[in-house]
Amino acid sequence: MKARDLVGKTKDELSDQLENLKKEQFNLRFQRATGQLESTARVQQVRRDIARVKTVLRAAGVRA
Repeated sequence: MKARDLVGKTKDELSDQLENLKKEQFNLRFQRATGQLESTARVQQVRRDIARVKTVLRAAGVRA
């Protein structure tokens, strides 16, 4: 996911996406703890995607 893909979305869409990413992050942490995680790189990718969404939300809040 790129930040430019997020800029055109509404705050509600970004909030929904943030919620989905947090759920995925929880599931990945659970899989890692139980030894079922296959793609360890996905953990870092999800963390960065969460940061991107939060950054765009914050910028949208400042602009409004």
